[in-house]
Amino acid sequence: MKTVLLASASLLMATALASAQAPVPDNLEKLSNFQSTGTTEFTYVEQDGDYAAGIRETLKGIKLPDGFRIELYAVVPDARHMAVGPQGIVTFVGTRKDKVWAVTDRNKDRVADEVKDFAPSLKFAIPNGPCFSKDGFLYIAEQNRVLVYPAAEFFYESPDVAAFNVVKQGELVPPADESYNHTARVCRIGPDGKLYISLGQPFNVAPADKLEHYKEHGIGGMIRLNTDGTGREVYTYGIRNSVGHDFHPETGELWFTDNQVDGMGDDIPPGEINRQTAAGQHFGHPWYGGGDVRTNEYAGEEVPVDVVMPAVETVAHAADLGMSFYTGKQFPAKYKNAIFSAQHGSWNRTTPVGARVMVTFVDEEGKATTEPFAEGWIDENDEYLGRPVDVAQLRDGSILVSDDLAGAIYRISYEGN
Repeated sequence: MKTVLLASASLLMATALASAQAPVPDNLEKLSNFQSTGTTEFTYVEQDGDYAAGIRETLKGIKLPDGFRIELYAVVPDARHMAVGPQGIVTFVGTRKDKVWAVTDRNKDRVADEVKDFAPSLKFAIPNGPCFSKDGFLYIAEQNRVLVYPAAEFFYESPDVAAFNVVKQGELVPPADESYNHTARVCRIGPDGKLYISLGQPFNVAPADKLEHYKEHGIGGMIRLNTDGTGREVYTYGIRNSVGHDFHPETGELWFTDNQVDGMGDDIPPGEINRQTAAGQHFGHPWYGGGDVRTNEYAGEEVPVDVVMPAVETVAHAADLGMSFYTGKQFPAKYKNAIFSAQHGSWNRTTPVGARVMVTFVDEEGKATTEPFAEGWIDENDEYLGRPVDVAQLRDGSILVSDDLAGAIYRISYEGN
């Protein structure tokens, strides 16, 4: 049996239909022992019809540099962060709900043939952050758990998928610190082979009585650990809510976006793209709201740490999220090792900003400049037509852009002048 989501009728209705299915029991113990769970159903997402046609119409208004083209790659409800399989078989897409989607382009025409839920025999909680190791192990960072799926590219065709704990439920952050706010985790495997996971802190500005506790657990920072879950340590401090990071292909340095403090006005503080050159560096929160703008809550206090200021300041409240260094060969040479990042768009600014893909060029000294690359998801009525979340690279050197408002993944390719 299969459940088909009719995206052409209504993507919201489709998501509701998926959520209306019977609750999935926690089958992790069975899957870790390679036992069947009895699950037989997948949820499939329709890729044609009126809904897909509407997205393609929106893409006609997206502005790109000369020679580039944007197309609909897949209809994917609530699409957030992406992990492209090393074999190029399937792309796994996280959500802030209870689904992970498997997106397959079987005939390699660079348009998805099939979108279905991954591991439907498992119960997920905000599985926003998938990432791959080079040897094909898929890691998914949830709200308060991290699982690993060996050979996920090959097991995903079955409802039952081999799955194992890396960080057990309730041990990524203390259960008392679970929050409905800033819970979208992201992960990457670093050049050292370790797993790096960002842990956003729940508040707009972290209160003083929480700072030591957060510092101990890496909340409002980034942790790294061995891929078997051992050796956990706090790698990065002073982050408000980072939802995107990657490692420079040549230097191995960690770069990451950070979402900055709300409620200080339309034009301050700036968003950030940060460069980390050593373990243990501090990036300013809660004493700084973004860039060198001090927060109101800590304005009169001496800053007790050495702060690394951002490599790039971005427009205030544009909500910089997922990012990836470009290592492909399809784009012109100037884009080699540049950062492509997604601006999700402001949620409470008087005039909306963001909703675009940015490109950041990094020189040999690590100095960076950023500019718009793909934009047009805010219309003349200041309404959002889409809200980009993440950027990932396909094996052919084109890039994918996820959009959780439209429920879609776009593909940007270069065709020359």
